Amino acid sequence: MKIGIYGQFYHKNSETYIQLILDALKNKNVSVFIEENFLDIINMNNEITRNFSNFETFTELDSSYDLFFSIGGDGTILKSITFVKDLDIPIVGINTGRLGFLATIQKEEITQSLSKILDGDYLISERSLLTVSTTPENTEIKPSLNFALNEIAVNRKNTTSMIKVETNVNGKHLTSYWSDGLIVATPTGSTGYSLSCGGPVIEPSAKNIVITPIAPHNLNARPLVLPDNNKLTLKVSGREKSYLVSLDSRIATLENNTTIHISKASFSIKLVQLAEDSFIKTLRKKLLWGEDKRN
Repeated sequence: MKIGIYGQFYHKNSETYIQLILDALKNKNVSVFIEENFLDIINMNNEITRNFSNFETFTELDSSYDLFFSIGGDGTILKSITFVKDLDIPIVGINTGRLGFLATIQKEEITQSLSKILDGDYLISERSLLTVSTTPENTEIKPSLNFALNEIAVNRKNTTSMIKVETNVNGKHLTSYWSDGLIVATPTGSTGYSLSCGGPVIEPSAKNIVITPIAPHNLNARPLVLPDNNKLTLKVSGREKSYLVSLDSRIATLENNTTIHISKASFSIKLVQLAEDSFIKTLRKKLLWGEDKRN
């Protein structure tokens, strides 16, 4: 078995859990490759024992990997997909941070969870992505990274004034949102930025996308759920000459004459899920559904 590892030291006591992961892998008959920059950070941390000299490094992945470990939080998973891309490698999200909605392997259960995963005792949750292109083409959006697991969003830049987002669905005019911006989210992203702006929660296997305005001045503008085979076109205008577009955590600046084309990506991401876990369980545990004195 060949495993790639990427992570980030964002949270208190991260080194404790990283040590547990490395020890668990060291005791198994697996080939481990740690992302080069992450290994440099590990080596600078004096609290981690140097007992993994047989581990190698990588800067890019290929299809020979069986699993990819993402150590950190949900933001780390979003960065992990930029390594995995369309290689179809299952991602094991290990939460060493706070909420960890996507990273479902909890830090308190690392040893037993990894034992199950390495024995093949897990399920796969397929997650759809969105892809984006622009007219004219924008060089800040790299063709190799023109996809998002959570959402593609447009936001105002360098202004407190709202922007207008002309929105077309399959070539037909939907509306013009006067707002701080607009989010187009996948079911995975429905519990992220979109949710904080009033969007609905969508089960990850649903074949949908949701359009959610950010602080709309059109008081009748509401989030809209569409089948994910729809193609969207956005045109932004405002007092400033440019605006921002984000693909998960990656941001580019676009000029006002730019047209954005959004559609479902041709590939999906596989997230490893333990048999006892589920999206419904995560809603109860992470979003505190049912936390009511009457229950």
